[in-house]
Amino acid sequence: MSLHGNLLEPDDTRLPVDPAAADLTAGRDPSEVAAGSPSSSIAWAVLAERALDADETVAAYAYARTGYHRGLDQLRRNGWKGFGPVPWSHEPNQGFLRSCGALLRAATAIGEAPEVERLRTLIDDSDPEALAALGVS
Repeated sequence: MSLHGNLLEPDDTRLPVDPAAADLTAGRDPSEVAAGSPSSSIAWAVLAERALDADETVAAYAYARTGYHRGLDQLRRNGWKGFGPVPWSHEPNQGFLRSCGALLRAATAIGEAPEVERLRTLIDDSDPEALAALGVS
């Protein structure tokens, strides 16, 4: 927190680099990456996004839910208390936020309205710029 920050707000949570991200960037199959690194939110997010693009909504929901929960585990291990900034601009946070975005899209597709609103709020509270970055409104 900066010297001039709001003392009542928690500091940003910045996850450490996910080694699986390099495997994905190198072109490895996301299914193999997720199987070899099941705690990687980014691997699950990529699987969810691909499933959404293929109109496999239920599979996308399951992949995204896994990435979301893995991300929550990582955030908590890194000091997040269930609220506070999780900046999109910090690339290692994007696995969690992309999982949330994919889960939001899948929940919208199956008509799970309470989940949609909860996810919108979580993403917006994490970083107000994340919804636009994720291409969801």
